[in-house]
Parts: sequence; structure tokens; C-alpha cells
Amino acid sequence: MSKRFTAVITKEESWYVAHCVELGVVSQGKTLEGAKENLREAVELYLDSFGSEDLPESTESPINACTLHPLPLR
Repeated sequence: MSKRFTAVITKEESWYVAHCVELGVVSQGKTLEGAKENLREAVELYLDSFGSEDLPESTESPINACTLHPLPLR
């Protein structure tokens, strides 16, 4: 059974920062795809270390990603 988590990805200067909302796991990458891959690996390592009991029920792909673009301040 695979789990599904939410990833919020923001651009911070020259890096993309990816945060798994449900687990509190954070990673980064020079590209959007790199940040997603690094977060996927970090989530897998988290689950290997701490297990997946007590996690919310989920289905389908392991990462559901969305990208947030900073809004300019007026």
C-alpha cells in the first residue's frame, strides 16, 4: 500500500525548497524536479527510520506537489 503526501515547494533565491506538510520533512534542489526528487528521497528515509504506522490514510502516488510563487510586496 502506498501513501500519499502533500509537498509545498517554494523558490528561495536560487534554490527550490520542498516541504512535506504531513511529516514536516524538508529538502531542496537547484531545480523544481531536483527539489521533488530530493524530497521524495527524504520522505522515504523518514519512513524507513520512523515507520508508517500512525500516518493518515492515503492512496496513489507518494508525492502530490504544488509550487508556490512568491507575490511581490507593494
